Amino acid sequence: MKNNTKELSVSQREELLHTLKTRFEQNIKRHQGLDWGKVQVRLEADAAKLWSLYQMESTAGEPDVVGYDQKTDEYIFYDCSAESPKGRRSICYDRKALDARKEHKPANSAMDMAAEMGIALLTEKEYRELQQLGNFDSKTSSWIITPTDIRDKGGSLFGDFRYGTVFIYHNGADSYYAARGFRGSLRV
Repeated sequence: MKNNTKELSVSQREELLHTLKTRFEQNIKRHQGLDWGKVQVRLEADAAKLWSLYQMESTAGEPDVVGYDQKTDEYIFYDCSAESPKGRRSICYDRKALDARKEHKPANSAMDMAAEMGIALLTEKEYRELQQLGNFDSKTSSWIITPTDIRDKGGSLFGDFRYGTVFIYHNGADSYYAARGFRGSLRV
């Protein structure tokens, strides 16, 4: 998140669009029936969303189109990296958890990073939908949106994929591990 202007240079924009188009073409099963040309037109019309996708890409999230919401007329991107994005690991869940740590604080929190990037953490439903598109987080885990009643008690949720199964677990929101990050979503 080095770029505080939330605008990409022409070369960054062109490189990102090329990367996204290539990924789109190589992973058709994630978005069958969708047309890259329509997605690109939408992206080119929204510099802020392109900037957010650039943040997803630069933190190794490998964002890709995973659907289209007809009700809201939006294309949906998720982080589709095989493992939790490398540039977003070793972080606790949210600012409250970060502030509560007295020693060995992580550098950031998942909720703060997502807000800075202009994206949202995946919900449990979205995380399970992502897992229908492939096997993700077989060696890592990813924080997901935690219901308020769990968070109010100090906990937080994360998911991973082990033994051919998607698992949703709980942990203290202030915990952090080298193999746990978060996956984001963006609607364009």
